Amino acid sequence: MARVRSRYVCQSCGEEFLRWEGQCRQCGTWNGLVETLVRDEPRSRSTVGEPGGGLPRAAPLSEIDEHVDRPRLGTGLAEFDRVLGGGLVRGSLVLVAGEPGIGKSTLLLQVAAGLAETVGRDGGWVLYASGEESAGQVRMRARRLGLLERRAADSVRVVAESEVGRIVELARTDRPVMVIVDSIQTATVDELEGPAGSVGQVRESALRLMELAKGDGIAVVLVGHLTKEGSLAGPKTLEHLVDAVVSVEGERYAALRLVRASKNRFGSTEEVGVFEMGELGLIELADPARAFVGDAALVAPGSVVAPTLEGSRPILVEVQALVAPGTAGYPRRTASGLDGNRLALLIAVLGRRAGVGLGSHDVYANIAGGLNVVEPALDLPLAIALASSLRDRPVTPSTVAVGEVGLLGELRPVPGLERRLREALRLGYTRAIVPRVGRSQPQPSLPGMEVVTVGSLEEALRAAIPGGRPGDAG
Repeated sequence: MARVRSRYVCQSCGEEFLRWEGQCRQCGTWNGLVETLVRDEPRSRSTVGEPGGGLPRAAPLSEIDEHVDRPRLGTGLAEFDRVLGGGLVRGSLVLVAGEPGIGKSTLLLQVAAGLAETVGRDGGWVLYASGEESAGQVRMRARRLGLLERRAADSVRVVAESEVGRIVELARTDRPVMVIVDSIQTATVDELEGPAGSVGQVRESALRLMELAKGDGIAVVLVGHLTKEGSLAGPKTLEHLVDAVVSVEGERYAALRLVRASKNRFGSTEEVGVFEMGELGLIELADPARAFVGDAALVAPGSVVAPTLEGSRPILVEVQALVAPGTAGYPRRTASGLDGNRLALLIAVLGRRAGVGLGSHDVYANIAGGLNVVEPALDLPLAIALASSLRDRPVTPSTVAVGEVGLLGELRPVPGLERRLREALRLGYTRAIVPRVGRSQPQPSLPGMEVVTVGSLEEALRAAIPGGRPGDAG
């Protein structure tokens, strides 16, 4: 059996050291030594070969029995299953990331309870390994969520453990359907001397949990925290090890929570799940498209409704802009929920191509509800909102706008236009300002909705804001 040693390995040149040093003596790299388990003999990582070891056998694709071919595991939360591509894949490793206090542990405890409703009938169960809370604290949260009256009371088993070796041994002995590790930053490996959360501990813990998932066909879900900069705490390689990275977003003190996948080997990364945080945990919204807009009859300067597309789901968002006279110094440009570079580009295009001068004004732009939208289809509604706020004139009531703006002030079509407009019509919007498409493409036509096609940004401003010229300030 191979002897395991703990060494500090340089991530640049691979040189090994007995102790941590600030600079690698071989290549001169600073802060590049990471505690790593080094084995005297290479481990056999064969998953297809014979149990006795030796060379692995190359099997034809037709003979391989993969866990992903089996039916997915439904979690009982349709919005979460939607983001994963239809449910959890057996033998997959999923990372759920988010800021502290956003609701990751609450979401996964509900996922464990929902899965227990299905697998509990056949004797299956879910293992919840908590390294941050005691078993009693997890039970208190389950009681607050109303889970103790359900099958989860017996089919979700909790262990307060952070040592990965014992968690893996327990899972391989008792064979749960799913293992939840909360969180990977608290997980440790006994062979390593570094503290929990260090690069070596996080990476080795994730590797051993990956071996559990792939080798035993058990779905493993990890909880990961985000840093102040918005990146995942721990080594970057952690994101490459897992099969899916699911992020929980939203304002911590607001009710809405968004769940989306930035990586998914078994499904699309364009879907989004919408939840509302309540007393009983995260509740799925019956109509997510309506969650980010207010009353359609309420109009105000600087507010434009835009039909966005999150995967296959159209969602209407309210784009808000505030333009104020600038003070001495450089004018401010503040963006929340949208790309700040795109905002600066639109300000330049408005001034050069549409006569809307914002160079000396402070500009604030926001997506109401805490949603982050990066698609170019938000260009036109944002530009209209800026001009509307500058002129202090509201957009025509019950109007939506969508389109990409080019540097020359031209408008370009966006994908899924008819699907966006149908959703806007369902929610009570009867007028849409959209880019003019070529002769070879049919113009969208919906009964009950007036579709105004425009070719330039200046033309769109005249159609959206009644009265006056686009650049008038009053």
